Amino acid sequence: MTFTLISRNFLVKVFIVLLPWKLKRFFLSKLFGYNIHQTANIGLAWIYPRHLVMHAGSTIGSFSVAVNLDLVKLDVCASIGRSNWITGFPTGTNSLHFLHQTDRHAELHLGDHSAISKCHHIDCTNVVSIGSYSTIAGYRTQILTHSIDILSNRQHSEPITIGDFSFVGTNCVLLGGSALPSCSILGALSLLNKLHSDEYTLYAGQPASNIKKLDKNSGYFSRPVGFVY
Repeated sequence: MTFTLISRNFLVKVFIVLLPWKLKRFFLSKLFGYNIHQTANIGLAWIYPRHLVMHAGSTIGSFSVAVNLDLVKLDVCASIGRSNWITGFPTGTNSLHFLHQTDRHAELHLGDHSAISKCHHIDCTNVVSIGSYSTIAGYRTQILTHSIDILSNRQHSEPITIGDFSFVGTNCVLLGGSALPSCSILGALSLLNKLHSDEYTLYAGQPASNIKKLDKNSGYFSRPVGFVY
């Protein structure tokens, strides 16, 4: 009976993915309780977190996947591009994983006008927060909130924070517990492995370090619309 129920639920999800957007939004709202603004949009994508909130003008592109999450939340005009793989490890399960972290949440938050481009891997075993007007650019960046704690021999997770008006270059790696401050840039191919705090700064390298200060009058840091033409 359990196998039949799982198969039925899977087929329902497949059916919804293939529907035109207005019908897809209707069924996602009615069957899954998702909160999706009428001007938001999801393409041909497998988006099934426990909770989904999409504010006005937010979008998720085709061929993206978001599963095993407590929450995915996109604020006004935030966007997730195509072919992104977004996973986590939801709370409230019977698994032995992460039992020592009672305050953990498997969530992805995107601020107003923030953007994840395409072909990235985002592990939201713990909270990944991307600030307003920030961009995960290029391809193949990995945001990894969990790993093995060698000392205690167990899986452990830490949140990752990207501030407002920040920019992550192509093919970077961000590890749990790291933070990119607001109005900062993480250079291409960099490894962010700790919490940084200096704003208006270029960070780069493996591991990333403070390279130079940035001009506070740069147009990127004050643009009124997230998309850059």
